[in-house]
Amino acid sequence: RVSRGVAMWRGAGAALLLCLGTACLLRRGFESRGRRPRLLSAAELRRYRGAPGEPGLYLGLLGKVFDVQRGRRHYGPGGAYSALAGRDATRAFATGDFTPAGLVDDVSALSPQELLSIQRWLSFYSNNYEPVGKLVGRFYDANGAPTEALREAEAAMEEALKLQADSEQRKQQFPPCNSEWSSARGTRFWCSKQSGGVSRDWAGVPRKLYRPGSQGSGCVCVRSTGPPWGHPPSSQHADRGDLDDPHLQEYEGCHPLAEQCVL
Repeated sequence: RVSRGVAMWRGAGAALLLCLGTACLLRRGFESRGRRPRLLSAAELRRYRGAPGEPGLYLGLLGKVFDVQRGRRHYGPGGAYSALAGRDATRAFATGDFTPAGLVDDVSALSPQELLSIQRWLSFYSNNYEPVGKLVGRFYDANGAPTEALREAEAAMEEALKLQADSEQRKQQFPPCNSEWSSARGTRFWCSKQSGGVSRDWAGVPRKLYRPGSQGSGCVCVRSTGPPWGHPPSSQHADRGDLDDPHLQEYEGCHPLAEQCVL
């Protein structure tokens, strides 16, 4: 089970660590090996596509260049991801667009979820492949220093990580209801200690949750006893859990403390 305290610390821990995420991934590798990263131009990187006579097999991601020779069957000539070799195609890692228009390093206008995809791929390559240098261009200048484009991308990814952490914490506080529909009974919402995929020691009662900026509502399970979310158990409170949250609304015709509602 995931207790309420653990759930709260999980969200807080994610928020604490996210500020270290992207920038640390971009720096990691060279420092631990005590060597200076190599600077490559786009023309130099194009020579590393793994073809006979070429010096190796590299790819770029957010301006960081990795040796992917160990993954030759994926990235080498004829491999499923050969289009990624010898270039920085960061945008394609998020969109899956392997056309010439998609195989570029421009990450502007990507959604938070797409930026998180790039962050996960960056973590994957940093953990599994050797970093060999930096690509001079959009993300690093001729001296290997980060450009404004890289700082903007990092900031956007950190914000996406924060939104993800906030969303996960909100899910722990207000897990989604179970639901089913039948022509005979209509729609039934109910709560359990596992609903919404969130294991906990309370079931809760169904409520409509209106999120800021959203036009609709969703059914969530709400703790009906104890202190409000974020308040220590020893604090003075009305012993109503989160029932008084202003973003919640009761279902008409459903008892306020019923664990299920049929509409």
